[in-house]
Amino acid sequence: MLDFRMDTFLAVCQYMNYTRAAEALNITQPAVSQHIRWLEEQYEAPLFTYANKRLSLTREGELLRSMALTVKHDEQMLRRRLHDPGPGAHRLVFGVTPTVGMSLIPEPLARYHRLYPDAPISMRVSNTESLCAALDQGELDFAIVEGYFCKSDYDSLLYRREPYLAVCGAEYQFEQEPKVLSDLLGETLVVREPGSGNREIIRRALSRENRAVEDFRSVIQVSDMNVLKKLLLLGCGVGFLYQAAAQPQLGQGLLRAIPLEDFQESHDITFLWRKGSVFAQRYRQLFELLSPQDIEGESCAAGD
Repeated sequence: MLDFRMDTFLAVCQYMNYTRAAEALNITQPAVSQHIRWLEEQYEAPLFTYANKRLSLTREGELLRSMALTVKHDEQMLRRRLHDPGPGAHRLVFGVTPTVGMSLIPEPLARYHRLYPDAPISMRVSNTESLCAALDQGELDFAIVEGYFCKSDYDSLLYRREPYLAVCGAEYQFEQEPKVLSDLLGETLVVREPGSGNREIIRRALSRENRAVEDFRSVIQVSDMNVLKKLLLLGCGVGFLYQAAAQPQLGQGLLRAIPLEDFQESHDITFLWRKGSVFAQRYRQLFELLSPQDIEGESCAAGD
C-alpha cells in the first residue's frame, strides 16, 4: 500500500499546483508542502522545480511518479484478484479504443469466454488518452489502443499493424478527384475528438505538410465511431479509418477508399500496461489469449 504522502505527491503531479492539490485532498496547503519535503528527504532528491511561475517535475520526480502510479495500479489489480477466487482469477478488466472494440477484439473475446465461461469480463471503450488515465488510476488492468501514448510510462506489445485509409461514401462526389492529401482540404472532414488515435494520426500526417485539421473547409467532430461511419455513408464528407474498421462497408460497396499519392499510412495498435508491473507475465499471457487470428493485416508480432 502506498504511503499517504505518495497520494499527495500524485495529486501535485496531476494539478501541478500545491493549492489545488490540497483542495482535492481536503487538506491544508502547508500539509502538502510538508508531505513533499518528507518525500524529498526520504529519496534524497528534489521532486519539483519552480521556474517562470510554473511547477514542473524533476527527472527524479518523473521516475517517482511512474513508480507510484504502477504500484497504485498493481494494488488495485491485487485487490481484484484477492476478492475474486475461483472463476474471478480469470477476470478481465480492460479498455479498448473504438476500432479495436468494433473490429478486432470481439472474436478473441468470444474465444476467451469459451475458454473461461464463468470469468467476469468488463471492457471499457474510449479514446487512448482516457484509457491511459484509467490505467494510471488502477481502474483498468491493461488496454489495447490505436493512439499515441507515453512509452516511458507503459510496457507494451504490438497487437497489430493496420493500414489507415482515407475514405468517403460510395456516391460522394468531388469537384476534382483528389490525388494528394492537401486536395482533400476543400472537403468536410468527419473526425473523432481530441485525445483519440483517429484524430492524432490525421493531425500528425497534416503537420508534416504544415497543415492542421482546422484547414479543412469544415469539420464534423464526433465521439462515436459508429456515428462517424454513418455520416460518411450519408455523404457528409471524407474521413480516415483503419482498414479493419472500414472493410465491411468497403466490401459491400458502401464506402470507397480514396487513393492518395502521399498518404500510405499504417499504424500500430498496441497492447499496454503500466511499466514495471509485477503482473507483467499475466499481461503477456492475456496478450497471447486475446490476439486476433485469421484477420487480414499484419500479425500480432511482439515488441516492447
